[in-house]
Amino acid sequence: MSAPNTFAEPLWSAPELALATAGRLIGRPDGALTGVSIDSRTIGRGEVFFAIRGDVHDGHKFVGDALGRGASLAVVDEAHADEAAPFGPILIVKDVLDALVATGVAARARSRGKIVAVTGSVGKTSTKEALRLALAEDGPTHASAASHNNHWGVPLTLSRLPKSAAYGVFEIGMNHADEIRPLVKMVRPHVAMVTNVEPVHLASFPNVEGIADAKAEIFEGLVRGGHAVVNRDNPHYERLKAAAVAAGAAVWSFGEHVSADARLDRLALKDASSCVAASVLGEAVTFKIGAPGRHLVQNALGVLLAAKLAGADLALAALALAKFAPPAGRGRRLQLATGSGPLTVIDESYNANPASMRSALALLGQTPLPAGGRRIAALGDMLELGPQGAELHAKVSESVAAAGVDLVFAAGPLMRSLYDALPAARRGGWTESAAELQSILIDRVRGGDVLMVKGSNGSRMGPVVAALKARFSPPSAVDDTVAAG
Repeated sequence: MSAPNTFAEPLWSAPELALATAGRLIGRPDGALTGVSIDSRTIGRGEVFFAIRGDVHDGHKFVGDALGRGASLAVVDEAHADEAAPFGPILIVKDVLDALVATGVAARARSRGKIVAVTGSVGKTSTKEALRLALAEDGPTHASAASHNNHWGVPLTLSRLPKSAAYGVFEIGMNHADEIRPLVKMVRPHVAMVTNVEPVHLASFPNVEGIADAKAEIFEGLVRGGHAVVNRDNPHYERLKAAAVAAGAAVWSFGEHVSADARLDRLALKDASSCVAASVLGEAVTFKIGAPGRHLVQNALGVLLAAKLAGADLALAALALAKFAPPAGRGRRLQLATGSGPLTVIDESYNANPASMRSALALLGQTPLPAGGRRIAALGDMLELGPQGAELHAKVSESVAAAGVDLVFAAGPLMRSLYDALPAARRGGWTESAAELQSILIDRVRGGDVLMVKGSNGSRMGPVVAALKARFSPPSAVDDTVAAG
């Protein structure tokens, strides 16, 4: 979980960190501190190890490992100070997670960079990555690693914000109300973007309007004079706009709507990319996105709008999007070698919800097939959908048909509703778990097929991709990647 500090200057000094956390130093680190980590397994030399207590492990058990691997300082609580002190320099605080938050707040306070925050039901991470690319063309840019978007991920990312960063990009997630509010008040963005509002995490909300209200919490943390960037084509646009106005933000929109501030004019969807002509705050711009999908085009409009509002050069930001590639598990395409020819696997195993499932199936339908090839979907349960779960899974059959998918392999009790809704010709097989699906898929796929694997992270579809790679190795990443948020 460590992300290297690629900036020239040190990240922290020990006295700065002690002041930020109201902590007490025992021992003196050698030199300045180069980074911040909460994972002893990946910690880098010169970094600070915060021994936070997680859902599974207590970081205090790994202080010795962290310092032994080259960490310069460990942040520990009073109860563990005596046992940690023999391993090396420590900073003693009342609560380690609170100290991490305090470090993040201090990093934000000293920053003179422009800060952009992103949330949304679908596409947060891919949008964050596109923003990172777009802004980095204009100046040194710091961004969230992976999907560090929760109560420890946001302060961790903030604590790594270098003094000299011209831009910072932060992903903020939620699965219940009042989760975004405290996080965005740490980040204090100049620009806050909501990609969309969809029926995700319905188990924690009475309706989709409640999800919209929770996403709108992001506007409450904007600095004075800040900008809200909202999807004009989303049915909850007016609700989000009203919340942004109530928070004192200037509201800007993106999409295909005629009144959008970043408006799509023309679009050419290619097999491995998309070519776009658009207008951003009245400025015409033509650009290419290095991955296919209409949903990526939509979010790219928001990215360019946010970049321009943050003060970046629009032309440079637009050129950078040609380098976009989806994050791992979110549409990365693999070419695997089988005895009967190459098998294309689209890895969408990181997460799933009804909106991203529609986008992923649409991209599968868009993917060209060689002669004799088949479009195959291997799908795991979409979780946290509440009482509507079975109905929403069955409805996926409409997207399957629209995409021209030849076979569906399904895993999990919720996906049984989809499987039963499919015509017999499209049923490849159903199993109770993703683990049971692995051998069936390996036996049934063949050269020329395009296989898309998708499911919520908790449905464990990632190991299905790993099993395919192990059986049909060696895999090689290909350039024409696809993404579905």
